[in-house]
Amino acid sequence: MTGGERKYMKDIIVAENLTYTYTSGESIDAALDNLSLSIEEGSFVAVLGHNGSGKSTLAKHMNAILLPAGGKVYVSGMDTSDESLTIEIRRQVGMVFQNPDNQMVSNVVEEDVAFGPENLGIAPDEIRKRVDEALKLVGMYEFRTHAPHLLSGGQKQRIAIAGIIAMRPRCIVLDEPTAMLDPMGRAEVIKTIHELNRNQGITVVLITHHMEETVEADRLVVMKDGKIVADGKPSEVFTRVDEMKAFGLDVPETTELMYALNKEGFNLPLDALSVEECAQAIYSVLS
Repeated sequence: MTGGERKYMKDIIVAENLTYTYTSGESIDAALDNLSLSIEEGSFVAVLGHNGSGKSTLAKHMNAILLPAGGKVYVSGMDTSDESLTIEIRRQVGMVFQNPDNQMVSNVVEEDVAFGPENLGIAPDEIRKRVDEALKLVGMYEFRTHAPHLLSGGQKQRIAIAGIIAMRPRCIVLDEPTAMLDPMGRAEVIKTIHELNRNQGITVVLITHHMEETVEADRLVVMKDGKIVADGKPSEVFTRVDEMKAFGLDVPETTELMYALNKEGFNLPLDALSVEECAQAIYSVLS
């Protein structure tokens, strides 16, 4: 084991002084600006930011879809810039994107989920086992013989997640997976990835611009202009109401309510994010 591997044994993903630029005409735009971040194995980390904040560019560095223009990214101690390690890096970190239709490659659900393991050269019996397990984990086993194009958006995205799970990654990075879904589909997907994290120990990195999807994460990272501007537990980050508004981002409705009441002279805790916590806090003050 090398020194680098020992250093990052508890952190499955580490970015050090990561820089990435896009060239548009004669201008060069920094999508990531000297960014450093570590993701602890087994954690659920949400990355929040507006379009153009750099969050999707960061996601694509986490399994070597993009390579650093400056700095380094390590996955389980492996340098993503080392092309000889790319396949192993992608075994460990799977990606799920916005549009599930773009990840569908077959006319039958179970064949679609089997596609990734087949490309890894997994034996047929093991593939059958993995496909069944993955579909059960996302609650889609009963649809295994269905045609993907007949499913709802949320169901398609769960099939896409199953396809990644069947490859047995240690980490799943989801890049705005609910952006094209209705509220019911969004709820299905968020519930699924929380269960995978809690019950299977899979590290989850959720890239989103939907503030409410981040509330139950272990950690919330807020990005703006290619930099990290806030990093902590959601209950801590969302107490910084004025700062979040300055970033052009919202806070949970519960936080917004208590923030408004505090302006009227109340003394309510801004870290009570759930409806139940908010109601209890207001009840305690009024009684």
